[in-house]
Amino acid sequence: MNRRRFLSATATIGLPFMARSTMAESPAFHVPPEEAPHEFTLMQWPNSPRVYDDADFLQDVQATILNIANAIAAFEPVLLLADAALHATIQPRLTAGVSLWDIPTEDLWARDSGPIIAVDGKGNRQVSHIRFNGWGNRQVHSHDGQIAARVAERLGLPVLPSPLQGEAGGVEQDGHGLLIAHESSWLHDNRNPGMARADIEAALLAAYGASRMIWSPGLRDEDITDYHIDSLLRLTGPNRVLINMPQTPDPGDPFHQAAAATLAMVQAEGLEVDVIFEPERRRVQAVDFVASYANYFVCNGAVIAAQFGDGNADAAAEAALARHYPGRQIVMLNADALGEIGGGIHCATHEVPSA
Repeated sequence: MNRRRFLSATATIGLPFMARSTMAESPAFHVPPEEAPHEFTLMQWPNSPRVYDDADFLQDVQATILNIANAIAAFEPVLLLADAALHATIQPRLTAGVSLWDIPTEDLWARDSGPIIAVDGKGNRQVSHIRFNGWGNRQVHSHDGQIAARVAERLGLPVLPSPLQGEAGGVEQDGHGLLIAHESSWLHDNRNPGMARADIEAALLAAYGASRMIWSPGLRDEDITDYHIDSLLRLTGPNRVLINMPQTPDPGDPFHQAAAATLAMVQAEGLEVDVIFEPERRRVQAVDFVASYANYFVCNGAVIAAQFGDGNADAAAEAALARHYPGRQIVMLNADALGEIGGGIHCATHEVPSA
């Protein structure tokens, strides 16, 4: 159930270290930055006993999803996807800003299975359909694999097919032409077998309407996502990075090694880098707990982020977010249940940009 230690403890750190930028003509459609205006936020209801075999813990996860949805709804509408048979149970726990759509789900990771929506200069929208396949068929996804197409149909949006299988959490973008990704999440036989990195890069640039790609090796086969970039760093503006690093790196921790490699890469690329440090005195001390301040969500007028019970680290993260998103309210939530299964608030949300 935990995405961080889902796989064998035996792992390799990506491919040989290479950071490369590629320039291409930007198409008319592009995915806007997350801080651009949203029409609403999409979220998903976790409910599958095949994914969550501990009923008590599933209730904790569901309560966390409700808290996040209700917090976002103070700033913009939220559409929570769930099977219609579950609506009567969920509805009383929602604030007025959250609506339910009858689209069945298994799990909560809307960032990965939700639609990537691009816009053009005339306000038209389309779905860039990078196909979700359960992180390389590692988890059941009979419903979740259909969510992007079902939402597109519900919204009446055209779908632009992509040759890629993968997840939006595996690529970070600034909405101004730059993408950053870990090779480990894309150059993997369980997602894109037989595709060269140049082909994957071209398809990502096309899907996002971007012009430049930076790669870092990442970390293969240690967690279910193959080290999604959005738990490590975020692009907060053109060529500006906020990155989440351990205060005391452990040379024996492969995630720490991979994070250090990515930090060195973005610095070498000349990006403006701001480091925030992981908490050390957190509520959950499990070794596989994901304590990422970078896994936040930007909505209309606010940033919804996690706090972990370390007063100093939580305050420093809140201050960093305020620096990077001036004029927005910073809302810090207890989302420990998501950290226990290897994710965070950004993983659980997916913005729908305004037309």
